[in-house]
Amino acid sequence: MKLTILIHCQDQPGIISAVTNFFHLAGGNIVYLDQHVDKQAGVFFMRLESEFEGVSNLSQFEHQFQQGLALPFSMEWRLYKSGTQPKIAVFVSKYNHCLYDLLSRYNSGELEIEIPFIVSNHPDLKYIAEQFKIPYYHIPVTKDTKADAEAEQLGLLKEYKIDCIVLARYMQIVSPKLINAYPNKIINIHHSFLPAFAGAKPYHAAFERGVKIIGATCHYVTEELDAGPIIEQDVTPVSHTHSIKDFITKGRDLEKIVLARGVQLHVQRKTMVYNNKTVIFT
Repeated sequence: MKLTILIHCQDQPGIISAVTNFFHLAGGNIVYLDQHVDKQAGVFFMRLESEFEGVSNLSQFEHQFQQGLALPFSMEWRLYKSGTQPKIAVFVSKYNHCLYDLLSRYNSGELEIEIPFIVSNHPDLKYIAEQFKIPYYHIPVTKDTKADAEAEQLGLLKEYKIDCIVLARYMQIVSPKLINAYPNKIINIHHSFLPAFAGAKPYHAAFERGVKIIGATCHYVTEELDAGPIIEQDVTPVSHTHSIKDFITKGRDLEKIVLARGVQLHVQRKTMVYNNKTVIFT
């Protein structure tokens, strides 16, 4: 069995020694350890993986860690047990490129997750869900029905015991109610032209401006639109030889790749959020 722990607290002497010694005395073999100190904020971050032949009482292990280390060092910490695949709900609208990519990676075993269902505000992509034999819920969203639609979505999320939501080009603004129910557990993808080229046709606007790079950003969703903690980004060069169609094609390719990377980092417990930024362990 492998246990992964994520820790953050005020930086102070002795943290690494205390944590590694605790895991050693508990019978663990540490196979990964990384740490980071935010010098400006004075905050310590740590990710540790340890293999055990067996932990007879995980609750007792957690209690001893809380009393022996977390309280004295004032730690915020989360412990994850290997073998438990997070349940992810995928929200989409009409664009299919990110959905196809995620489901292909999921189907091949590249993403060690469960996808119990897909939600969309349009019926257009139901055929993709059927190809992968995943339930597809069409929940229309209008200005007048948005509250009822989100109540229905929350019901499904609770029913299926969802751990994380991926917005695979879901073209609706998520309300604070849903965000508060899943803090730092809603992952979004969009082009990296924001805020310079907002609106319905950002690639057209970027083409007219003659930009030299285009990119994609994967981030956690917060109440401030498209301004949540960034998980992953990437760019590709473009030039005067590329058409608007080329811009869109390159942009969608990046969106697929960057979203998949972001989801992978999240499910592998390699992200930590602090002050609207992320610490990403490799």
